[in-house]
Amino acid sequence: MKLAIFGATGRVGSEILKRALEDGHQVTALQRSPKLDKHPNLETVFGNVREGKDVERTIAGADAVFSALGTDKTTTLTDALPFIIESMERHGIKRIITIGTAGILNSRLEEGKLRYQGGDSNRKMTFAAEEHEKAFRLLEQTDLEWTIVCPTYLPDGEAKGGYRVEKDFLPEGGKEISTSDTGEFAYQQLEDSAFVRSRVGIAY
Repeated sequence: MKLAIFGATGRVGSEILKRALEDGHQVTALQRSPKLDKHPNLETVFGNVREGKDVERTIAGADAVFSALGTDKTTTLTDALPFIIESMERHGIKRIITIGTAGILNSRLEEGKLRYQGGDSNRKMTFAAEEHEKAFRLLEQTDLEWTIVCPTYLPDGEAKGGYRVEKDFLPEGGKEISTSDTGEFAYQQLEDSAFVRSRVGIAY
């Protein structure tokens, strides 16, 4: 299978990339500067995810798309996603798996609100959640087969399994999930349709 990955140099994106290459997939990754190790199955596109032409070059010919773009106090995610969606629609690509945040899962405290709006989250800064919500709403409006993997507190760490997942909610009592387990679960969604067109919370 041919995959396009955005955010492949990030903490979760690098985990997805590693698993895709280990499984023999052909991968095209967009990066701004040379950070990725060379691999016979990896094609690198140098460019800017905020530029439609660079996104187009990355997506052309792909069977599915992964986006592990973060917010990092910028609007990178919401600037890039419209270009990703447009390119996918132009090329007839349906499947996209993205990394979100637990803040955009449904609140257990206030019906009809998201966690970051309903007081479920202790975070005082809501910029990242607001950006991820905008991305979620953009995907909702499409006919794409999207899945948004929504981790809670995300420390670096090896994959140890034993995590729990729940559609549209954070599993009860979930406090953290490692970057490796998040990447592994996101990668598994390539072959799993259980969470198509939904958010999925993940935590230990």
